[in-house]
Amino acid sequence: MKSRWAAWLRMLAGLAILVALVWHLGSQAFLDGLRRIDAVTLLAALAIGVLTTVFSAWRWSLVARGLGLRLPLGRAVADYYRALFLNAALPGGVLGDVHRAVDHGRTSGNLGRGVRAVALERTAGQVVLLVTGAVVLLVRPSPVLAPVARFVASPAVALTVAAAGLLVCGAAVRLRRRRGASRGERALRTVLAEARQGLLARGVWPGVALSSVAVLAGYLGMFVLAARVAGVTAPTAELVPLVVLALLAMALPLNVGGWGPREGVAAWAFGAAGLGAAQGLTTAVIYGVLAFAASLPGAAVLLGPALRRAAPLPAAQPGASGAVARPVEGLPRTGTTGMPRQRGAEVPSAMAGGVRYRTARAHRERSDPPWSAGPH
Repeated sequence: MKSRWAAWLRMLAGLAILVALVWHLGSQAFLDGLRRIDAVTLLAALAIGVLTTVFSAWRWSLVARGLGLRLPLGRAVADYYRALFLNAALPGGVLGDVHRAVDHGRTSGNLGRGVRAVALERTAGQVVLLVTGAVVLLVRPSPVLAPVARFVASPAVALTVAAAGLLVCGAAVRLRRRRGASRGERALRTVLAEARQGLLARGVWPGVALSSVAVLAGYLGMFVLAARVAGVTAPTAELVPLVVLALLAMALPLNVGGWGPREGVAAWAFGAAGLGAAQGLTTAVIYGVLAFAASLPGAAVLLGPALRRAAPLPAAQPGASGAVARPVEGLPRTGTTGMPRQRGAEVPSAMAGGVRYRTARAHRERSDPPWSAGPH
């Protein structure tokens, strides 16, 4: 019950952000974003979506293999497309990931490990995004960084980070010293052990890191494409810090199918950079539409089994009703299946009677004179 209320509150928060944006900037930014999208832009979005989805599915397959679960790349790509479509079409933005986690866990025979594989895969992507975003925001100067730097360097944030670090270190030391642990501690140890196996193993982490960087590059490329379609002429190097902030906002669980914080942060960041808040909102709207278009192959994956079940059955072929074909003169006689009958095979009773009748008739014709033969 509490989780349901929390989900509703998160969706309401996302709707509140969208309503506030429309209230302050008007609906023209949304309409401009929809009018500027053409067929070439949609095809480019589909191509970028193929890149990001294949690399995301590869990352998921690597993590699952590290946890001892079998997940072929082809199935991972199909399930990931389906999850992306559900995330974009349903409120909350995470229902598709929940579906693929439960489905893979059930088919692999270990529901808990299948769910944790998806959680670790998503965590790896978020960690790479956070690290890359921090590096970009620190290396590339931008007018937006001044308030962000002041917030990060504030005493409250510094004390919070320090306290969290001390708690994590204390919990790790306590887990190492204690032998008899409670259920929660055993679960935490299991999660940490599986994180080492699924993310930090020697044969896993290089592929996870490479795929995460490729996925992030695809997201950045999609956002830059949306900015160009929106009419933003600023250099790409100037857009990257703004795009990183918008992507970081997408990780906040306060959205409706991905909409909400992304649009709010994009409007604020573009306005702070002197590009206009309305143009930032238009860019975010175009990105949302392109991301949804890139997930449309997932609809085919989702509806494929239902369409195959609803397809009409093929028409019955002639002679498939079970009737016995009559033998043709000059060809070997066949059984009920139409195949030549082997010597010694059992003969049905009806056919056995016919054979006895023909044998008696032939014997009578040989013994009787020709003129005695009449109609039979």
